[in-house]
Amino acid sequence: MASKRKVSNLLGLAVLSYLSQQPMHPYELGRTLREHGDARSIKFNHGSLYMVVGQLAKAGFVTEQETGRQGQRPERTVYALTDAGRDELRDWLRELVQQPQHEYPAFVAALSLIAALPPSEVLDLLRTRLTQLAGQQAEIRGLIGTARADGVPGLFLIEEEYRLALLAAESAFTGSLIQRITDPATDWTGGWARFHEENAPTSPGD
Repeated sequence: MASKRKVSNLLGLAVLSYLSQQPMHPYELGRTLREHGDARSIKFNHGSLYMVVGQLAKAGFVTEQETGRQGQRPERTVYALTDAGRDELRDWLRELVQQPQHEYPAFVAALSLIAALPPSEVLDLLRTRLTQLAGQQAEIRGLIGTARADGVPGLFLIEEEYRLALLAAESAFTGSLIQRITDPATDWTGGWARFHEENAPTSPGD
């Protein structure tokens, strides 16, 4: 069973991970997250990063090491990982790797309500989605290929390989769903289409 954590935002996990390598100030953390491509996996911005660092400090997972200024730049506080933060990092990672967690993808929500659109429109939308999924897969394959050519170890590409596997599975599902909707044997579209025809708004004068 997942633990209730003092800081549950996954951005906090990334901060703990990078601070385990060396102390940094939030601006440097943000730059490192972007350079390492973590923005593809963890949503963050300048404000959310500073908020999470503050939460980690309040929880005792990071501590202020020093505050300094370079030239005309604003003062920047460098944070270091505490022993409690190192323990939290390892425990949190173990939990995420070991225990599947229920998530709420937007596409799943859309599928649960998809009958609110007429089947002909749904087919057009799904075909467009299939094209976009193919483009995303091609982009990730390109990223992986370039990284391997540059000598990046496979360990640091596993999140992209996982993302690619998810896209492949979604593409297969979407293609199968299109076939099921268009297959007369499933008889999905009969009542579905009639519902929208019966409930279509009538124009004045009809």
